Amino acid sequence: QVRLVESGGGLVQAGGSLKLSCAASGRTFSDYAMAWFRQAPAKEREFVAASGWSVFYADSVKGRFTISRDNAKNIMYLEMDSLKPEDTAIYYCAADPLWRRVASNPTYWGQGTQVTVSS
Repeated sequence: QVRLVESGGGLVQAGGSLKLSCAASGRTFSDYAMAWFRQAPAKEREFVAASGWSVFYADSVKGRFTISRDNAKNIMYLEMDSLKPEDTAIYYCAADPLWRRVASNPTYWGQGTQVTVSS
């Protein structure tokens, strides 16, 4: 019943930046923990970042990516800097009412947005 829609993906050069957005439905957006995942070709889906009572990042993106959210607008963002070719993936946003689940098995998912980083 929670609708998540990602946007902002595209093609960028290595070292460049890109900002993804995830728009969510519902007036209770602030009650949900949110997260970003990604899935590269021939790879399993992996956790990227999460925002709830606190924020945390996968080691692979720490220091380069920044997660933020605007609860009033029901939008979550992922600012990606110093992009690398290995960041190429479909990026998904996710949500769960329980903080303990959002980074491992979230309930709600968006359809994803493609990010391609060229070398």
